[in-house]
Formats: sequence, C-alpha cells, structure tokens
Amino acid sequence: MSTQSQSSDAFAMYKQNVQKYFENISKITPQYFQSVTELQDECMKTCQKTINAAVSMQQEFAKKTGINTEISDSVKTAIVDTNKQLVQASTVNNQLVKTAIDATVQNFKTFNENVNAFAELNKNIVQTWMNPFTQKN
Repeated sequence: MSTQSQSSDAFAMYKQNVQKYFENISKITPQYFQSVTELQDECMKTCQKTINAAVSMQQEFAKKTGINTEISDSVKTAIVDTNKQLVQASTVNNQLVKTAIDATVQNFKTFNENVNAFAELNKNIVQTWMNPFTQKN
C-alpha cells in the first residue's frame, strides 16, 4: 500500500487513483499480450501437429491395407487451387483487420491530441453559463 498522502479533494483523489490504475495497466499489458501470443502460437503448433499425426496414421493404414491413394491430375489441381484461395483469403482478411486496427489506433491518437482542446472548450462553455450568476456588484 502506498504511503503517499491522499488529497481530501474529490477530484484530486479521483485523478490520483485513475493515474495509479493506468500506471498498473501499462505495466501488466505487455505481459498479457506476451501470454496471449504464446497461447496462440501453441494452439497453432498443436493444430498442425494433430493434423499431421492424423494424416500419418491414415497414410500408414492405407499403406498396410493396400488402399490406392493415387489421385488424378484434376483432383490435385482442385486441391492446390483451393488451398491457394484459402491462403489468399486469409492474407486479405489479415490485411483488412490490420487496416481496421491501424485506423482505430489513429482515431485514438487523434482524439488524444484533441482531448485537452475539447476539455478547454467545455470549460469555456461552463464559464459562459456561469458568468450571469457570478457577477459581482
């Protein structure tokens, strides 16, 4: 627990606590993203190994039972073309998501650059509203 004295002013106390909260979040966020990245990597490795193991088992079964696994050129072409389309669709989807995320980040940056101006504008509006009530005789 912090030994720093807390202000008794509600707004100052609010600001202190919000700052502490975001300082903590900025410390733990990189750890969170690292953990999620590692989880995603392990999931992909597990899927790939599981599929490879299943195919190997089926291949061994077909070999031992004498099942013909030869496929025609048209089937090969269809499989390769389908896979190319899946890879291309995945790439396009990734680009779209990245573009949307980049645009969102830029929107936050723009808002962050202007938040003080918005606050100042609102402060001026409040002051304008308050002027008739605070005039001194």
